[in-house]
Amino acid sequence: MKEKMKENIRQNLSPFRETGVVVTDLSKKYSGVEALRGVSFSVRPGELFGIIGPDGAGKTSLFRILTTLLLADSGTATVCGLDVVKDYAAIRKRVGYMPGRFSLYQDLTVEENLRFFATVFHTTVEENYDLIRDIYRQIEPFRKRRAGALSGGMKQKLALCCALVHRPDVLFLDEPTTGVDPVSRKEFWGMLRRLKEQGITIIASTPIIDEARQCDRIAFINEGQIQGIDTPDRILKQFADILCPPGLQHEKAESRETNVIEVEGLTKCFGRFTAVDHISFQVRQGEIFGFLGANGAGKTTAMRMLTGLSRPTDGKASVAGFDVATRSEDVKKNIGYMSQKFSLYEDLKVWENIRLFAGIYGVPEAEIASKTDELLLRLALEKERNTLVRSLPLGWKQKLAFSVSILHHPRIVFLDEPTGGVDPATRRQFWELIYQAADRGITVFVTTHFMDEAEYCDRISIMVNGTIRALDTPAGLKRRFGVQTMEEVFVRLTL
Repeated sequence: MKEKMKENIRQNLSPFRETGVVVTDLSKKYSGVEALRGVSFSVRPGELFGIIGPDGAGKTSLFRILTTLLLADSGTATVCGLDVVKDYAAIRKRVGYMPGRFSLYQDLTVEENLRFFATVFHTTVEENYDLIRDIYRQIEPFRKRRAGALSGGMKQKLALCCALVHRPDVLFLDEPTTGVDPVSRKEFWGMLRRLKEQGITIIASTPIIDEARQCDRIAFINEGQIQGIDTPDRILKQFADILCPPGLQHEKAESRETNVIEVEGLTKCFGRFTAVDHISFQVRQGEIFGFLGANGAGKTTAMRMLTGLSRPTDGKASVAGFDVATRSEDVKKNIGYMSQKFSLYEDLKVWENIRLFAGIYGVPEAEIASKTDELLLRLALEKERNTLVRSLPLGWKQKLAFSVSILHHPRIVFLDEPTGGVDPATRRQFWELIYQAADRGITVFVTTHFMDEAEYCDRISIMVNGTIRALDTPAGLKRRFGVQTMEEVFVRLTL
């Protein structure tokens, strides 16, 4: 079957050779690990082509080769009819690239970033403004704000503008909506469809099935090999066990009446800007509490106050019985925290990270070795014990970071968008870990932009512009708004 697919690709290369993308038998190894194995496919000019697959499947290595940032060990690839090795300089002038991580200059403003990238490509913002107008208008009111201070959705819109400012022929997007709320994701893909109408070829990877459905065709890659290329519906049906795993079934443990988080009128201002505006709520012991909201709604700011990392401007909050303003150190001793950005040390080995954080969290010295072995066994990471964390796939990293954050069995664990950029199967495994923690009596306070994950929570609050607009069980919120899904609830509240 694989040989037949390769032959079909070879027979149909000629129509795409001039302006499309053609990949033939591409392979890449890292220290003996095969990231790509004989990858072949072609992308038509003007096509919106998706690449999907589990974490560690080889997607990012493929993007880096096609954008001339990495050399393949064998095989060939052409972009716009140009060889990625011989013609790398010409290709770089004709493509736009958004890598998985935010790629702009955090200390430059929106306007400065855009002008800088225009200069790099020997053009001006004005020359190609018609291409980015619809996107840039949405962030133009913040043009004097530093890129590092933007919300996730605005960062991605700015990154897309910078990738388009020289009017590329081909646009490469490596999971472009990671950390972006559902409304902003829809807007982003609407922009991509308009760019496609202007003749730009788009190749995008995504872990989000609803986004994959919007592509003309998708390639499913797994363990470094292309397993199939077809329409989204056919690929998603053929590989449903990996790409569309069933939802989790869990008998929710009864949460106790004791409140472990109590918030009254909590407020945080930055100068004249109010990020969190007099919010009030309680969270019970053993509860899985979802803290939802659009990018920039104030979720992370509120979480930083609750974890003792930021002092409130006004109001009160107690966590695990300690006032967050006056006893922040006691708060930190009784909680676990997994930040939005990956929080482990990438240049340490897996076991070294576990050992380090066990010491930081006060695990008795005599217990650290056994707890390390138990954790590696539970996560099926025994073979990766001596692997540098930077070498792990993102999903494995996130599961390790979560498990380390509760190694000391805290009363509460705070998770800030823990599954951003993680494939569906790995997200499901991550939530199994959350359920296990809740079953042990740990209260879970979690933010997420995936509305299927919101269904897994006991209760949910939804923030809009710094205030809590709704708070109830998922079923209660759907009844209140007369809708079938949490995504519909979210859209009703945030639009």
